[in-house]
Formats: sequence, C-alpha cells, structure tokens
Amino acid sequence: MSTPQRRPNKANKNIVRPYGDATGDGMVQMSFTLPLPHDKRAEGAAQLFATKMGMDPAMVVHAKAMGPDFTFFVVYGPVHHLVDVRDVVIVERDYPLLSPKEINGVIKKGLRRPLVVVGACIGTDAHTVGIDAILNIKGFAGEKGLEYYSEITVVNLGAQVSVPDLVEQARTHKADAVLVSQVVTQRDAHLHNTKEMSAAFREAFPAEKRPLLVVGGPRFDELATAELGVDRIFGRGTTPGEVASYLVSALVPAPTTRKKAS
Repeated sequence: MSTPQRRPNKANKNIVRPYGDATGDGMVQMSFTLPLPHDKRAEGAAQLFATKMGMDPAMVVHAKAMGPDFTFFVVYGPVHHLVDVRDVVIVERDYPLLSPKEINGVIKKGLRRPLVVVGACIGTDAHTVGIDAILNIKGFAGEKGLEYYSEITVVNLGAQVSVPDLVEQARTHKADAVLVSQVVTQRDAHLHNTKEMSAAFREAFPAEKRPLLVVGGPRFDELATAELGVDRIFGRGTTPGEVASYLVSALVPAPTTRKKAS
C-alpha cells in the first residue's frame, strides 16, 4: 500500500493537484477503449486498469459498446500525485505580436518584395481545417488568415500532398517559408511525415537557400523542433497573427541604424 501524499499547501501556489468536487481533492476523469465486448467483466477490467494507473478508488461512470468487440469507458476517481508547476517546460514566444498593418510594413521595408508562403497537408492527411485556418482569408479566432496580408503571397496546396511535390512547389514559387499542418496522428504518422519532409528539404536545398520549415497540429510537442528537423512547431489554438509575426521575425532582416555624420 502506497503512502498517501499530503494535500498541497494553499499558500504554495506552485504545487497543484487536480480539482474535481473540492479544491485539492485530486479527482480526475479519463476515457479509453478496451478490446472487450461490453459486459460486467469488461467494466471490471476498466476499473482495474484505472486503479493500476493510480486512480483509487476508480468508478466506471460510463460504458458503451463500440461494435461487438470493443467498449468505450469513462472512469472517475481521485489520484494522489502532485505537480510542481516550476518543473513545467514550455516554448516561450520570443518575438513580438504585430498587427497586420505592422507586418505588411516590416515586409515591405525589410524585404522589398512579398514574402512567399507555401502551405499544405502532407501524406494521407486530408484534414485542411488547420492549414486553412492559418492561410485562408477567413482566418481563425477573429483574425484574418495570411491571404489577407498584402505583402504575403500564399500558395495553399491543400490536402494529401506528397513530400516530393511539396519540395517542387516550394522551389517553383521560391518559397520563403513552408507551412505544414498534420492532424492525422495514428501510429505517429505526423512525426514520420514531418521527419521525411525536413530530410527532403535539406537534401534538395543548400542550407542558406532552404525555406523556413513550420509545422502545426494538435498532437505536436512544441519542444521537438530539433528532433523533427523543423524551425518552429505550433500547437492547437495558434492564430494567423502569431504565425505571421513569427515569419516576419525569422525571415525579415532587422533594420540597420545609420550613424549620423559628425
């Protein structure tokens, strides 16, 4: 029997535990599917599974058959783990958020030509909601997409684009940046596709000519840029303004200050 951990001190806001019915009670709800037909034995297996994960006591609050051989469960109960938020590692935004007018002005002054962005969903991924939210003029979360920016040229290739075709389109359009959205994540397809893409671009372009590689999707770890070989990863909830501001910060040379003649 494990030794129960004490409740977090209310004065220490860095130590947290899940909240369910009362502060610090550790109550959590989780869902999963077991490869068992729905019956009492399956519910017992779900309860035992949750208990082994540290939920004690675990309560099966919902069970539904998913065809003849699978059952979907929702379980509820307390856990006894504490989290120190000082141990959390995140990617801090290291560039300023600019308005569309400011972004257009920076590009016009710094590049003196439109900034070219090629976007796509690669592999077998047919979910264009993410890439369209960033690129299409209708945008997302009250912000217009990159097509709205007068100094950004957008080439949206859509869904199920092969990596070789993406590389060729980036070369044809002389892309400054390539934006890839990946929603399908079964068997880590998003990771395999991204690694394949980054390797192809590094093989096809000299280092100084390679477009900026940006990927986004709900299941990416924003800390995995080096592992995946890309320049930036954006997670769920990213807005077009955040992407546009990043592109400007990464691609447009900072203005030089001329010294006044003495």
